[in-house]
Amino acid sequence: MAAVIGSILLITSVGYRYSGDELYFLAAGRHLDWGYVDQPPLVPLLAHLMDSVLPGSRLALRLPVTVLVPLTAVLAARLAGELGGGRRAQVLTCVTFAISPTILMGSHRLSTTIVDVCCWTAATWLLVRWVRVRDDRLWLAIGAVTAIALQAKYLVVFLWVAVGVALVAAGPREVFRRPLLWAGAAIAAVVAAPGVVWQAAHGWPQVDMGSAIAAEVEAAGGRAAFLPILLLGTGLVGGVLLCGGLWRLLRAPELRPYRFLGWTVVLLAVFFLVSDSRPYYLTGLFPLCWAAAAVGIERRRPARWWRWVPTWPTCLVTVVILVRGVLPLDVEWLWGADRTVLALRDFDWPALTDAVADTYRGLDPAERSDAVVVADDYGRAGALDRFGPERGLPPVYSGSRGYWYFGTPPERIDTVVYVGPLPEALRRECENTRLVREFVDPLGPTARGGHGVPIWVCTGIRPPWAELWPRLRHL
Repeated sequence: MAAVIGSILLITSVGYRYSGDELYFLAAGRHLDWGYVDQPPLVPLLAHLMDSVLPGSRLALRLPVTVLVPLTAVLAARLAGELGGGRRAQVLTCVTFAISPTILMGSHRLSTTIVDVCCWTAATWLLVRWVRVRDDRLWLAIGAVTAIALQAKYLVVFLWVAVGVALVAAGPREVFRRPLLWAGAAIAAVVAAPGVVWQAAHGWPQVDMGSAIAAEVEAAGGRAAFLPILLLGTGLVGGVLLCGGLWRLLRAPELRPYRFLGWTVVLLAVFFLVSDSRPYYLTGLFPLCWAAAAVGIERRRPARWWRWVPTWPTCLVTVVILVRGVLPLDVEWLWGADRTVLALRDFDWPALTDAVADTYRGLDPAERSDAVVVADDYGRAGALDRFGPERGLPPVYSGSRGYWYFGTPPERIDTVVYVGPLPEALRRECENTRLVREFVDPLGPTARGGHGVPIWVCTGIRPPWAELWPRLRHL
């Protein structure tokens, strides 16, 4: 199963356009640091390494994900094995992972999510194995996996806080007396220290990032949408097995030693719900629940009313429904919902760059000599940075998230080609602003009645950039 998954991803990886996040990672990789406003350094480093080996290759850029997804599928299957499952339970867990919409949506692009899910699944597998065999050397491996996870996202901290609370409440409490547990924690802390120092030196922007994400989640439905989105992300098979597996972790007598993991899932779900976090933050614990459910199905036939769910026909129907998440087909699927949900949802970045380049070339020669491009969004800035030089664009800047740290326009700059809604701070400080055009991607969501991307020209910028640039910063 893992070989099939990996082969499909390898064959189809070049069929998908760049995502805005990927273009941002490439830009961040050219400004390597111990940390960024919105993430640790691992994924930008991977993007930089892949692009250095094969410049401009989307296949190379996505190769880490192409490897990690099938690896995580194997780890999910091994979780079922550690919980006592045989071949059937392991295959069912692997298949459920492979057809999960959340996994499908993230498997065709370089992202922090897949790295995080892989690390959480590996850590959970090692933890379950420790409970079964009590080999304390596993804590060193858990510490190493946690150290890697902390270089991709800081979410794993919440995982271990929840595990600690659940262990105190449900046991086994003896784990806290194991010296190698603290040795593993020390490994993770030492590796994470440079990133923590970077955050402290820059005023803990990750905290502000959490508030910005909470505001985005609230605007998209907030807490009321958390559970529906979470279950939609698991799919039909995955949603049923998620609930069944959690129930078994909390109630099944044979899983009593692992009950603390069931409470860990509950604690994290409640925390992410209350804090207006994104539902997919919990994805790293899905394989645990799927494995627990699969082991139960293998041992005892499910009830008649849901017996049809963990079957091959249901899995095949799920794949057909999500075929746009599996294959790079440039067709509308599910009445166009795929364009905003599945992997081809991003803009035609070269076309956007062409529009910006046309605007830049349309400036007077005097304006062009002292002009830069500023984008409102880190993804658009990354796209212009990637495709702009070959079209003759000047340097690109942005006040969005980590891009704000990549550089400030030189003080001599008097003209800005601004891509995106014009901020009031820039409008007030320019002698003249004019809307030149609005770019609409014929294949993107805006082609169906949404707003396009405005392209402005701003001239006669009055205050020094050192004073204006902080006012353009936003998350």
